[in-house]
Amino acid sequence: MAETKELDKGEKLGLSRPGKLELKKTVKTGQVRQSFSHGRSKMVTVEVRKKRTFAPDAGGRMTEVTGELEQEAKERTPEDFKVPIGKTAEEAVAPSDGPSLTVEEKAARARALEDARKTEETAAMGEAASPEPAPSETDGAPEDEKSQRAEKEKARLADEKEERRREEQAKAAAAVAAAKLEALEGDDEGEQKGRAKRGPSREGRRSPLTRRTEHRRRSGKLTIAEALGDNEERTRSLASIKRAREKEKQQQQQLLSEGQKVIREVVIPESITVQELSNRMAERSTDVIKALMKMDVMATINQTIDADTAELVVAEFGHKLKRVSEADVELGLKGEEDKDSALVPRAPVVTVMGHVDHGKTSLLDALRKTDVAAHEAGGITQHIGAYQVVMSTGDKITFIDTPGHEAFTDMRARGASVTDIVVLCVAADDGVMPQTVEAIDHAKAAGVPIIVAINKIDKPAADANRVRNELLQHEMVVEEMGGDILTVEISAKEKTNLDKLEEAILLQTELLDLKANPDRPAEGVVVEAKMEQGRGSVATVLVQRGTLRVGDIFVAGSEWGRVRALADANGEILEEAGPSVPVEVLGLNGTPAAGDDVAVVENEARAREVADFRQRRLRDEKAAASGRGTLEQMFEKIMKGNEVQALPVVIKADVHGSVEAILGALEKLATEEVKVQALHSAVGGINESDVTLSKASGALIIGFNVRANPQAREMARRENIEIRYYSVIYDLIDDLKKALSGMLAPTIKENLLGYAEIREVFNVSKVGKIAGCMVTEGMVKRGARVRLVRDEVVIHEGELSQLKRFKDDAKEVKDGMECGMAFANYQDIQQGDMIECFETEEIAREL
Repeated sequence: MAETKELDKGEKLGLSRPGKLELKKTVKTGQVRQSFSHGRSKMVTVEVRKKRTFAPDAGGRMTEVTGELEQEAKERTPEDFKVPIGKTAEEAVAPSDGPSLTVEEKAARARALEDARKTEETAAMGEAASPEPAPSETDGAPEDEKSQRAEKEKARLADEKEERRREEQAKAAAAVAAAKLEALEGDDEGEQKGRAKRGPSREGRRSPLTRRTEHRRRSGKLTIAEALGDNEERTRSLASIKRAREKEKQQQQQLLSEGQKVIREVVIPESITVQELSNRMAERSTDVIKALMKMDVMATINQTIDADTAELVVAEFGHKLKRVSEADVELGLKGEEDKDSALVPRAPVVTVMGHVDHGKTSLLDALRKTDVAAHEAGGITQHIGAYQVVMSTGDKITFIDTPGHEAFTDMRARGASVTDIVVLCVAADDGVMPQTVEAIDHAKAAGVPIIVAINKIDKPAADANRVRNELLQHEMVVEEMGGDILTVEISAKEKTNLDKLEEAILLQTELLDLKANPDRPAEGVVVEAKMEQGRGSVATVLVQRGTLRVGDIFVAGSEWGRVRALADANGEILEEAGPSVPVEVLGLNGTPAAGDDVAVVENEARAREVADFRQRRLRDEKAAASGRGTLEQMFEKIMKGNEVQALPVVIKADVHGSVEAILGALEKLATEEVKVQALHSAVGGINESDVTLSKASGALIIGFNVRANPQAREMARRENIEIRYYSVIYDLIDDLKKALSGMLAPTIKENLLGYAEIREVFNVSKVGKIAGCMVTEGMVKRGARVRLVRDEVVIHEGELSQLKRFKDDAKEVKDGMECGMAFANYQDIQQGDMIECFETEEIAREL
């Protein structure tokens, strides 16, 4: 029996273990072994946290109180805590017999007894206030007997309470054990099914007579949940999830093996290779190629097919189709339409068009007070130029000068598409010419107004009325004849009536009411692009709306860049360029194509994304265009037998527009027998890679207004490769035309020499038959070709091997003379046959 020792007030506080002052730990730590499936296990650290409650005991000291003792104290009746007369609460707490109590139990019991004593005193005061009853005989019983009975009753109740508590604890433990067994059985179901398929394991099957309450092999293992006392529902284990996934995969494979086709959703872009299409459908590439052959499309595994063909293939295999477009990356590249309140007037863009040598550049020189025409090769314009001119009134006009040569059709069309007004320059002495008609068609297609400038009126043969009458043939009615087309008679050389032309342009501008918003990201078009030494790729850009500033990131076609510098036509550096201002832009990563749109974007990543998409689209379009074609096209080529002979060339020019014009002119030279094949065309000088390409393919290198660098010249000299330089497009086209003409098969012309009649046939040993002939018409030559005609039918054609006059060899025998003739490798000659003698001549063809 534990005794409670109280300290006197004068005694000092001491520690049970000298040297350390510490509290009882509320966290118990330990290590348990966690078991997994397949015999795997590992050691884990377990912490058990306990809540401690302290309360003052009967002696006034702080004592820890447990939940079970408090609940026990609450369940006791007041009779259990009656304090016998003559004893204190502490003495009443200590039982005379029975099991010994701990300090916590004693504190709880003392507290309950104190509460019962107070309740009893309150009840006694209430009885004293009421009238006392008559004394009975039992009142005289000694108080000692009452206290003994109360003590025995209290001990009996305590024993019964302790017994009930132990029974409840046993029932709770049994319920927990049953729950754990059920959880273990559920976890083992998957393993038992697997064992049923595999057969009995090494441990053997469990006996069907095993009871649920019996301990199994895994019940002795301690888990984290058991160590923490957590009786919540167990979650699904990782091993169980893996088993379920494996089972699902096996079922899917079983369905495939049974022949049930899996329908997939196939995403089809604008163009896709055969290999990628077969991968997305999970089909064999050979099956896809067979399906394409059934559609008359011959394609290998690495070739690209378009989206429509891929859609048919996907439908053939029974899959679902989902078409997507990569062009979504271009959405939002051009901003929203401007509000009317943000628009301000802008300068007009005027394109000067007309026939070659009709004075277009001279007219611009007169307006700009410069002399560009005198410095151009051959005296003709071969580049497109853009200038801004300030008139005498202070108004600004942007002029675009286009070439008039027939090879520059695309340049003229591009100039007409970006312009507001077209000035049609017609020479008064020449009248309307073919390129004049073409310029009229371009202007009508662009839907822009036309002002006719009749140039060269200072010449004696000038006739302006003749020009007006010829324009009527092309549905152009001038104002003098009741139409709405303005005409101005000018002389660019003498600078006559240039002010009237300016007035006509400004009048037309007022009618058009041209406006743009300068306060927005710039948008425009590439008028011309070129590669310059030391400056890199340079593009002439006409800003259409917004303002282009130095430092802006922009996209030009399939190229992008950051504006490093802006320069006008005179070479002056600008900080910004507003609407209708033509500028040279430096800072491109590559040379764009003339006519490409220019748009300023927010950041470099956006510019890269758009440029990469456009380059990929161009590459795919080229790959799709170079496919093998259909079966009919292949059979048609086979039936023809002879393919077209090609002259391979490598073309390098100074600007993109010149490359475009040269390629267009070379395509027009092609015939059914010969053509020019441009292996490579680009802007810039001739370098080593061009020479290497020419060496591998035997191509001719053509430089238009460019030169080869020293390394390329040395390599070309060493490899004996020809490089031709041109500055006028006429000369280039003429030379290539001659080269193509030399590749044509010559024309065979037959010249008839004469006729001879066989009068007698002689047999000569070691020689064969000799025909004795009389020349009846013309002459017969030795070595000429002959035909043997019998009964007006040609029976042999060959060569004349011998020709003799008497016994001497003769070079030729003329009309009315006899001779002897022998045929090469032919002996079937008869008296009366006619011999026709002729010569063949090869005549070179021209394109």
